[in-house]
Amino acid sequence: MPIKNIFRGLRKAMHQAVRSSIAGMPREWRFAVYRSFVDCDPQPTERLELKIADTREELEACFTLLHDAYVDSGFMKPDPSGMRVTIYHALPTTTTLCAKYDGEVVGTLSLIRESAVGFPLQSIFDLSGVRRKEGNIAEVSALAVHPDFRKTGGMILFPLMKFMREYCTTFFDTRHIVIAVNPNRIEMYESLLFFERLTAKVVENYDFANGAPAVGATLDLKAAPQVFAKCYAKKTQRKNLHDYFFELALPNIHLPTRRYYTTNDPVLTPELLDYFFNVRTKGFENLDDHKKALLHSIYDLPEYRKVLPALPDRSGKAEKRQHKRFSVRCPGQITLTMADGKEEEVPIEVIEVSPFGFQARTDKPLSLGAWGDAVIQLGKSEVSYVKASAEHGVSNGQKSFYGFQLGQPDLIWRKCVAALDRGQTHSDLDQASRFLVASRADSVSTSPH
Repeated sequence: MPIKNIFRGLRKAMHQAVRSSIAGMPREWRFAVYRSFVDCDPQPTERLELKIADTREELEACFTLLHDAYVDSGFMKPDPSGMRVTIYHALPTTTTLCAKYDGEVVGTLSLIRESAVGFPLQSIFDLSGVRRKEGNIAEVSALAVHPDFRKTGGMILFPLMKFMREYCTTFFDTRHIVIAVNPNRIEMYESLLFFERLTAKVVENYDFANGAPAVGATLDLKAAPQVFAKCYAKKTQRKNLHDYFFELALPNIHLPTRRYYTTNDPVLTPELLDYFFNVRTKGFENLDDHKKALLHSIYDLPEYRKVLPALPDRSGKAEKRQHKRFSVRCPGQITLTMADGKEEEVPIEVIEVSPFGFQARTDKPLSLGAWGDAVIQLGKSEVSYVKASAEHGVSNGQKSFYGFQLGQPDLIWRKCVAALDRGQTHSDLDQASRFLVASRADSVSTSPH
C-alpha cells in the first residue's frame, strides 16, 4: 500500500476518534470544541485561486474530484466516466465554484438556483418554511475537497465557503441557502456556520447520495453577519469567522465581471453539454421525457438542439420557452403622475426583461394602465430610458410584482434583450451588439409579455 494512502487512513482514523470523543459532550461544549479547531488564514498564499469553473478542463476536474470523494464516502457507486455529473449540472441556473492550488483543482461546490427541475434535497425535505420567508433560495451541493487538503483548519474549505457567500449575496440573488449533509457532519455546519436544521429527523435513505442518511439545514445569509458577530466577536484573527467571511477582502477570489445585472453565470456551450452528458456520461440518455422537454425549453437555440436528447414523437415541438437561461436583477425607478396631478418616483427592481416588456417588484402598490417614465439600470454602464405602464400585478404580502408594457424601447434595452435571448454563456453578453444584428436578421419575435 502506498505511503500516501497509509497516512490518509491514519488521518481518517484519528478524525473519527476525535469525533467519537466529542460526541459524548453537552451540545455547547461540542460546539466550542469545533470552533477551537478553526484556522482561517487572512493572507492565503497566491498559489490558491478561487473562481467559477468555466472551462472543460476545470469542470472535468471538479466532477472527477467530486466522484472520488463520493465513492470514498459511500455516497455513490463508481461511474465508468470517473465523474459525478447530474442533471443539475446541465442547468444554466447552476454555478460550479472551484478552488485551484498551483493550477490544479483541489476543491469544488455547486450552487443550484431554483428552477423547473427543483432542488435535489426537496425530494426528502420540506422547504415550505424557507419559502415563506422573503428572498430566493439556492442549494449548496456537490462539495468536495482533495484528500491532501482536508485539514481541520479548513485551508481550502473556508476560502471556498467565503467565495460561496460572496457570490450568493453579490451575484446569485440568493438569501437562503439549503444543504443536505451526512449526520456525522451536520454539527460542523451548525457550530461554525450556524445552519439550522429543516427538521430534527434524520432521513435514513437519500437516493441522491446512494441511500446514505441525510440531514437538511438552512442558513439566512442576510441575518448571518449579526449571528456570526455575536459568537466570534472576541476570537483571535485566525479563529474569527465573522471578520473572515464578512469584513476581509480576499484577493484570491475572482468574482465574475458582468456587463449586465444578471443573476447567474451559465458556462455550458453546446460542445460542453455534448461532452459531459452524451460523450463521457449517459446523463441525457437516462432522463425522463419531462426533463428532456424542459431542457429543450431552456436551451431553445438551434445550436443546442443537435446535442439535446431527442423528444418523444408524441410531443411534437418542444414546449414554448418558459425557463430563461438568464435571469436579471436591475434597479430602477418609474415616475408616475398621481390622481392629484403630482409626480411620484417609485423604486422598482426589474427581475425579467423581454423585447417590449418587463417584470418588476416594488414595495409600493401601483395603478394599472398608467404610463410613466422608467429609468432601468441594466448594467453598471447600461442605463435604459423608456416609457412603461403596469398592466397586471400580484402581491405576496411583502412585495408587489407587476408586468410592465414598454412603449418604444431604446437601443440599450434592445441590445440587452437580444444578448440575453441569443447568448449561450455569460461571456457572450460582452458582445451584445452582434446579437442585436442577429436578432434582426432572424426576425426574432418582439411580442409583449
